[in-house]
Amino acid sequence: MKKRIILAVSGASGSPYAVRIAQELGRHEQLELHVIVSDAARQVMQLETGGSPESITDQAFAVHSISHIGAPPASGSWRHHGMIVCPCSMATLGNIANGTGNNLIHRAADVTLKERRPLVLVPRETPLNEVHLQNMLRAHRAGAVIMPASPGFYHSPQNLEDVIRQMAGRVLDQLDLTHDLTRRWGEST
Repeated sequence: MKKRIILAVSGASGSPYAVRIAQELGRHEQLELHVIVSDAARQVMQLETGGSPESITDQAFAVHSISHIGAPPASGSWRHHGMIVCPCSMATLGNIANGTGNNLIHRAADVTLKERRPLVLVPRETPLNEVHLQNMLRAHRAGAVIMPASPGFYHSPQNLEDVIRQMAGRVLDQLDLTHDLTRRWGEST
């Protein structure tokens, strides 16, 4: 069986990260990418990239409607190897942290946690209030990796694409996926 990965895109700022992650996952023949894009993400993507969700969904093996609670990712019996929510809005984080499955992103994340599969949440918000921090801690305690989109600069990025690639690579590292996006500390280019 190919490795199944779920990429969910919520309405937070940071859609260029999701585009880069989808492009990288979509090019691997040994992976089966399943994508869920929220309605808010579609709007934000237009504002941030001038593009449409097709820059993400075109890379997918399957695209699941956010309102389709009966889609395969909503069931624990549907096996997958991890889920990424990038970017992860504070509303999505709150729903995941509190187990309220209002849509397929929330439900798939809940199932991922209950089945003890890797869940990587990439919030892109600042500053954070106490509710945000409590939700992050609650999700972490439930088993999620909380990975704010806080790019490093030790790799001497030359442009925005270098920053996006580095962060996307770090997210993929959390699922132990092979890629060539990240310049590693202590390694030459």
